[in-house]
Amino acid sequence: MTLIDELATWLSDPAHWTGPDGMVPRLLEHLAFSGGSLFLAVAIALPIGLAIGHTGRGALATISISNIGRAIPTLGLLGIVLTITANWWPPYGFFLIPTVTALVALAIPPIVTNTYAGLRAVDPEAIEAGRGMGMRELQLLWQIEVPLALPSILTGLRVSAVQVVATATLAAVLGAGGLGRLIIDGIAQHDDAQLFMGAVLVGLLAIATELTFAWLQRRAVSPGLRARSRAGGDIG
Repeated sequence: MTLIDELATWLSDPAHWTGPDGMVPRLLEHLAFSGGSLFLAVAIALPIGLAIGHTGRGALATISISNIGRAIPTLGLLGIVLTITANWWPPYGFFLIPTVTALVALAIPPIVTNTYAGLRAVDPEAIEAGRGMGMRELQLLWQIEVPLALPSILTGLRVSAVQVVATATLAAVLGAGGLGRLIIDGIAQHDDAQLFMGAVLVGLLAIATELTFAWLQRRAVSPGLRARSRAGGDIG
């Protein structure tokens, strides 16, 4: 039987779509892990990036610390956290906490770095023009710096989101579910169709994430350009 025949047989079974281990439940699990981890990463990394980008203080140390998430292999970080939390809060300490911790650590560095870089690239004259108009520091940040830096900030979010979606397959190693479960079960059961569909779905989800954030980034260029024009007009 060829792979095409196996795929046709496998896809024709309704249990492989909506059953407990079907593609739809696994996709929803994957989205939940990825979305929750990305949300936590944004909540942690974005304020840090805005703070060091606006003030310029502590940037080197902060970025170096945040890049620890890139330096440690994700699977290794899963193992490190697992040994700490497995007996601390079962069963969540066995699969949920290690998975989320590893994904958040992976997602933080691009957000911090790109947010910082975007804010530091803002034209100093635009900032000085805002100060000349009597703007306070928070007003400068949100009304001038963030709009101009938004494309760079979204680039960091896009990179993080794609990395998280692709790497969340490792959650299945700890029994956490997601699309990685299809891959691991396919290998264990010698089920090429299940393995193939799991890999394809992860790839398609990563591509869809990339395209979605790329679209948002293109949409963000126009407000940035309008803000730049206003700032240039104020200076003139």
